[in-house]
Amino acid sequence: MIRFGIIGTNWITENFIQAARQSEDFALTAVYSRTEEKAKEFAAKFDIPHRFTDLESMAASSELDAVYIASPNSLHAEQAILCMSHGKHVLCEKPAASNRHELQKMVDAARNHGVLLMEALKSTLLPNFQSIREHLPKIGPVRRYFASYCQYSSRYDAYKQGTILNAFNPAFSNGSLMDLGVYCIYPLVVLFGSPNRIQAEGTMLDSGVDGQGSLLLAYEGMEAAIMHSKISNSYLPTEIQGENGTMVVDRINQSRKVEIRYRDGSVEDVTKPQTKESMYYELQEFIDVLKSGRLESATNSYANSLATMDIMDEARRQIGLVFPADRAIYK
Repeated sequence: MIRFGIIGTNWITENFIQAARQSEDFALTAVYSRTEEKAKEFAAKFDIPHRFTDLESMAASSELDAVYIASPNSLHAEQAILCMSHGKHVLCEKPAASNRHELQKMVDAARNHGVLLMEALKSTLLPNFQSIREHLPKIGPVRRYFASYCQYSSRYDAYKQGTILNAFNPAFSNGSLMDLGVYCIYPLVVLFGSPNRIQAEGTMLDSGVDGQGSLLLAYEGMEAAIMHSKISNSYLPTEIQGENGTMVVDRINQSRKVEIRYRDGSVEDVTKPQTKESMYYELQEFIDVLKSGRLESATNSYANSLATMDIMDEARRQIGLVFPADRAIYK
């Protein structure tokens, strides 16, 4: 049984708790919030025995073994490093940090303190992503990877009316690439590694974040095209195109259905049943790694997280997307 503390009291955290409680190895023992009122309310809602308004106190507490971090992106590194310095394992929401510099510091802290750090990117841990990896050789040499995650944000309506919420505030290292693009990029890295070249475009909003964007990534004998948006919707599936056939994936962030359409016109459904809520699988991977005595996930590894961040850093450089967290590096 792994005892967890929670940092962040938003809808993502609520979804995580509901999914995590499907695991017999998960126990929720603590919650942190900046205000006593919110901590008390959240603790009562989910029957959490210990609540904290001081993060240092929670990190030092003997009531938990690990921490799930779902605070704003810009806070991930500082909070994770603090928890790891007290010997706590950390499951950190995607993107794990604001930039490569922060993420490397987190990885170094995990190694120095002998704890597990894992990016909570669920896409690559779902049963159907395992199916993608298992059946990928059937389509022959891969020539193109196409992924799209475009989802109109309900917060964009508030933005257009003059209210800038966290989702569109650069102070929190947010925006379309960080929030949605990562779902397309991380699976690409797990399957094919780092690209040789990156070309990025983006639509910048007045608040200083990107509302949408695209990336073209070049590999040896293959290219990848990615679209992401928080200001429009897309209903296109993901495709991995090979010389013998094309793998079609319904929603790369969920991988609800996977089929192979061969050149001869035949179709093979390789979908695996998903019996748990989607966030369960990232939690179970984290716990399984700990139970096996390892301190790094083989799939959501440090190398894959760093390579994904490198791509996003370069894309941001090309479109002129700078966060306050980037400027802090040079102070």
